[in-house]
Amino acid sequence: MTADDTGSGTAETDGARDAADDAAVRDTGAREPAAGHDTAETDNADGASESDGADDGDGADNSGDADNSGDPDDADAPDPIALRLEQLILGAERRYTPFQAARSAGVSVELATRFWRAMGFADIGQAKALTEADVLALRRLSGLVEAGLLSEPMAIQVARSTGQTTARLADWQIDSFLEGLTEPQETGMTRTEIAYPLVELLLPELEEFLVYVYRRQLAAATGRVVQAADDAEMVDRRLAVGFADLVSFTRLTRRLEEEELGELVEAFETTAADLVAAHGGRLIKTLGDEVLYAADDAGIAAEIGLRLIETLTHDETMPELRVGIAFGTVTTRMGDVFGTTVNLAARLTSIAPKNAVLVDGAFAEELSRTGEAPVSEAEAAEAAAAAEKEGEEPPAYRFALQPMWQRPVRGLGVVEPWLLSRRG
Repeated sequence: MTADDTGSGTAETDGARDAADDAAVRDTGAREPAAGHDTAETDNADGASESDGADDGDGADNSGDADNSGDPDDADAPDPIALRLEQLILGAERRYTPFQAARSAGVSVELATRFWRAMGFADIGQAKALTEADVLALRRLSGLVEAGLLSEPMAIQVARSTGQTTARLADWQIDSFLEGLTEPQETGMTRTEIAYPLVELLLPELEEFLVYVYRRQLAAATGRVVQAADDAEMVDRRLAVGFADLVSFTRLTRRLEEEELGELVEAFETTAADLVAAHGGRLIKTLGDEVLYAADDAGIAAEIGLRLIETLTHDETMPELRVGIAFGTVTTRMGDVFGTTVNLAARLTSIAPKNAVLVDGAFAEELSRTGEAPVSEAEAAEAAAAAEKEGEEPPAYRFALQPMWQRPVRGLGVVEPWLLSRRG
């Protein structure tokens, strides 16, 4: 159930037509009016009608949809407590089938399906599971397209990026946050019974905090982009990209219990995220035993790489670490980074010595250009001698670079890596 960003995927178009056909057959058991018509439709044997696709709540739905009638004999009815939690979080009751929601929002079933899938939600057939909020979201996205503020493919990207980001956030909060807080405190109370009042108290606070962090991150990202030298760099930018990879992680997965492994991964990700943020980098993503980060400045990326090594070396619970960093043009999409520079950083990580940072030639040149590191110790000695002769302070280099043997790297040809370390 993936959506196509280009807006022209044949398979998705066919799927949307199938959804529309399915809606016409299953929603009422009778012939449906075309989308956008306000004709009343008959949904039950008593002739109770719905206007504009909305359920008036008085009649039974004969479409086979899962409604919220609460009939305990209905095997397909949602769990009452789960339904109460859903209504609390969404702030509304289930009212629409996908076909009805699309019609009420004034969009085609095809476009509504594409938005729904892009946000990361599974097809629900013609179950009556959508709310007024779902209709409003469709109207907003389609309205941005109609106003010319977003193209349809861009609106799909907005839906997908938001869905992917918030899905991970929601999973983390439920798994790691609410699980601990809902530990039964009183005899006879289940975790689920404790969850409802807890969500009721936390939801408004977490919602406001989410909006605050989003605005802060948006302001920071906008600030970085508008500082680009030209229009081209606003999309394809020159960045330092670093990978940090735990050594022998596969062996650890066979030796540690699941809970121990989860704690190790969480500690690694937390340490990496804190160090990257503290020193001015951006954590792009975590992959269990590996983190990917980026920085606008080579010196920042170098500091982060060395700090990661130094911090984890002093933690006896952590395995050894390898770091690879490359500098060059990077394409950014939906919060991720792509391109040859990213691939090179990954390759450098795989060949780096344990507890060491390996960088490419472009990164070494950038450190030298900005005065962060000498090209060689001979150059550093010459610069120090010249400064002493003139009665000036010698250059204060932060980092040292040691050239390594050239070697072929799969898919990238021959590269000359440099070993990065602190100077003095």
